[in-house]
Amino acid sequence: MIKAQIRDQLIKGLIDDNVIDLFQRNMMPLNQLMSYYRCAIMEVETKFKVLNEQFSLQYDRNPIETIKSRLKSPEGIVKKLKRKGYPFSLESIEENINDIAGIRVICSFPEDIYLLAECLLQQDDVTLIEVKDYIKNPKESGYRSLHLIIEVPIFLENEKKNMKVEVQLRTIAMDFWASLEHKLRYKKDIPQEEADMLAKNLVECAEISADLDNRMEEIRNRILKNS
Repeated sequence: MIKAQIRDQLIKGLIDDNVIDLFQRNMMPLNQLMSYYRCAIMEVETKFKVLNEQFSLQYDRNPIETIKSRLKSPEGIVKKLKRKGYPFSLESIEENINDIAGIRVICSFPEDIYLLAECLLQQDDVTLIEVKDYIKNPKESGYRSLHLIIEVPIFLENEKKNMKVEVQLRTIAMDFWASLEHKLRYKKDIPQEEADMLAKNLVECAEISADLDNRMEEIRNRILKNS
C-alpha cells in the first residue's frame, strides 16, 4: 500500500526520483516501522478507552465523546522531512518526526481534557516528550487544543520498542472549529479578501466557542454540586 502511495506521488510530481529510490530500497523496513506506529496507536487508544470505562463505573459519566486516530501518509512524511531539512532515512523519520502516529480525543468539557491528560501521564509506561497547550495559549488563528507528544512501549515477539505518539485533546466545539478552519486553510480558490474576512470571523467564532465551553462546564458543575 505504501509503495502504491509513493508511486502516485511521483506521478503527480510531488516527490523526486531520489526519494522514491530511497523508499523503495527500504520498503520492507518502512512497512515494519509503520506497523509499529499502528501498534502504538492501539496501545494509546486502549489506555483512553480504559480510562473512560473507569470514569463510567466510578463517577457515572464518560469524559470522552470520541476517539479518532490517524497514521501520517508517506507523502506527509516526505514533505515534513524536506520542509525541516532532515535527511531521508528511516532513522531520521523515527528520530525527528513526532506526529506520525496520532490520537485525537474529543471531550465533553475543558476540565475533562486536563483530567484525562493527567491520568494518562501518571501511568508508569508513558513518557512525556513535549506538551503544547493551545487552550491556555490559543494560536493567533483561534485554534485551541492540548497537544502531547508521548512515548509508549509496544511489545513485539522478541522485543519491547518505545514509539512516539501525538495526542490531541479538545472539546466538541474546539474540534468542530478546527475542522472548519482546516477546510478554509486548504481551500485554494477563495479570493484573498474573502479568505481574510472568513479568517477574522473564525477568530471571533473561536472566542464564542471557548465561552460556550466554559459556560456549559459551569452549568454541569452546578448540576453535580446540587445532585
